[in-house]
Amino acid sequence: MTNIYDFNVVNNKGDNIPLANYQGKVLLIVNTASACGFTPQYAGIETLYQSYKDQGLEVLAFPCNQFGKQEKGSDEEIKGFCDLNFNISFDLFSKVDVNGPSADPLFDYLTNQAKGVLGSKSIKWNFTKFLVNRDGSVVKRFGSIDKPEKIEKHIVKLLG
Repeated sequence: MTNIYDFNVVNNKGDNIPLANYQGKVLLIVNTASACGFTPQYAGIETLYQSYKDQGLEVLAFPCNQFGKQEKGSDEEIKGFCDLNFNISFDLFSKVDVNGPSADPLFDYLTNQAKGVLGSKSIKWNFTKFLVNRDGSVVKRFGSIDKPEKIEKHIVKLLG
């Protein structure tokens, strides 16, 4: 795979989605969980999406149960939780693994392109965020503690 647009992912309805559909957009890709201390970040991510979607921002959320088993529900239950608690309007995908031998190929690619603290590849926890420019290049990785507000200036720069 040479860039992000070479991948296909599965949305929360079970449909295969080529990331080429997002070509020319700035992407914020996040591994999420419903029962995590960082779950309130959904609200900030939705605010970013609403503020910048008309300028070309797309948010892609991938639930993951690898960290503290904090995403136990089915894809349908996860969507219900997100709708009820955060009224998200950005794209929600099927639950994936982000680390290890069963890691989704997209996350294997993302973690190879943007290393974590001290050059580590592994994602450490829920709500790790990857920022992708309009050309499909991964430009920055943000940790769980990085709130959506902190990412805003980076998004604005890429949208400009």
